[in-house]
Amino acid sequence: MKRALLALGLAAVLPAHASDRDLQLPEHLQQGQLVTGHAPKGAKIEFEGRRLLVGEDGVFVFGLGRDAPAAAKLHVRYSNGKAQDIALDIAKREYDIERVNGLPQHTVTPNPELAKRIQHERERVAETRHRNDPREDFEAGFIDPVENARISGLWGRQRIDNGKPMTPHFGLDFAVPTGTPIRATAPGVVSLAEMGMVLNGGIVVLDHGHGVSTTTIHMSQIDVKPGQKVKQGDVVGLAGATGRATGPHVHWAANWFDVPIDPALLPKAPEPDKQ
Repeated sequence: MKRALLALGLAAVLPAHASDRDLQLPEHLQQGQLVTGHAPKGAKIEFEGRRLLVGEDGVFVFGLGRDAPAAAKLHVRYSNGKAQDIALDIAKREYDIERVNGLPQHTVTPNPELAKRIQHERERVAETRHRNDPREDFEAGFIDPVENARISGLWGRQRIDNGKPMTPHFGLDFAVPTGTPIRATAPGVVSLAEMGMVLNGGIVVLDHGHGVSTTTIHMSQIDVKPGQKVKQGDVVGLAGATGRATGPHVHWAANWFDVPIDPALLPKAPEPDKQ
């Protein structure tokens, strides 16, 4: 897949086959984006103070959150010992307000005992996103978790549930009937597969390497186990309306470690060759 890449230091757009002496990034950056770049051999890279994995082919990745500031810094130390601080300009996005009514009230304003359980479940999900495996499954690109489905909820919107302001909606929702097969959106390893969570219902988390993970929730059935390797397109379970939901749909989330990423901005898998 051909991409426009910015050869930093030269301030010029270069083709995908630019010299390996150049550090390459997408030309345009925006809030909610998973950023994939390529570095010269032997380079060490930090994003906002966090050391990044750099693959054998020079690939590295980092995430820009929903409210990422307009400026960020990438620090690069090259194999010859020279260092460079690279200023990143990040475009601001506007987010609508989304009002959702008809949710089970106990999931919106839980009692202390249920709130404790919800917090424990959140911590368990967050723990799966601490992985920093050197696998580079994310380089395959991503497909939607369901085919030909209507998008019913956008990422980043400020949620008001049953009249109560909540955290933003960190997922892309697809309206599908209960029982619709859910696909692995990219190759990966199952980090979590569990039914019965209060808010998530049935949940599957897939790790794609370098801190990149995707999550599907509200599932009615799960067909994979933790530690299992999956290929892109493998069925991981079935859609449902479990957890905090008003009806059957697939909520698809993406993360770079604990930073929520907009699934709509993930790099797309190449289209299959047509015979």
